[in-house]
Amino acid sequence: MEWSDDAVVLCARKHGESSVILSLFTQNHGKHSGLVRGGTSRRNRGLFEPGNIVRARWRARLPDHLGAFTCELTSAIAAELLSDRLKLSGLSAICAVADAAVPEREPHHSIYDGIRVLLGSFQDDQIWPTIYVRWELGLLQELGFRLDLSACAATGQTADLIYVSPKSGRAVCGAAGEPYKDVLLPLPAFLLDSNQTGTSEEICQALRLTGYFLNRHAFSATTSQIPEARNRLIDRFRKLNP
Repeated sequence: MEWSDDAVVLCARKHGESSVILSLFTQNHGKHSGLVRGGTSRRNRGLFEPGNIVRARWRARLPDHLGAFTCELTSAIAAELLSDRLKLSGLSAICAVADAAVPEREPHHSIYDGIRVLLGSFQDDQIWPTIYVRWELGLLQELGFRLDLSACAATGQTADLIYVSPKSGRAVCGAAGEPYKDVLLPLPAFLLDSNQTGTSEEICQALRLTGYFLNRHAFSATTSQIPEARNRLIDRFRKLNP
């Protein structure tokens, strides 16, 4: 068995003395792991940083085997963000969430395309956090847990939507949600308008929202938990709004 594909590095875990188990998100084969012999060598230093884009070749004797990767670097995204701690935290969170939430070897073209858009958006300081949140919403939808923010779950109205029900994942208007506001999740306004970008405070609210449903539906399905890299990203945004 053999295939080649474009891929984004999610993580590399040391295996033995000099090898690594590499997790990639590929364009056509979904999240896929494989062994890289000599992955910790000086020659490969920096190649397998999370977020880097590579051209990967996977080989195995049988389809269900772990197999082995050989990779060529296409774009060193991680190195480009080393001077910006917030963006570097965003990059780490993208890779950690994708690695923890998506089942192995299931093609998800929209998730891959979203990751690539996200990586490109780091050039814009204002827009990338909003794109990150929208990517998590898209990730939930792709995995079968779409949030319905189009109308109030109780009244059907489309105005004054400021909450989300933690049970149904549907929007709730201010009047209907007032008696239950302590248990409802805040709905940042920018998520209702594709032309808006979120403030750092709204990004924190949005990450709390998507994180709740990721933890309930996506991570539980893969026996994982919210990655620490994602928690660190929220902490950095919180520091922007003490």
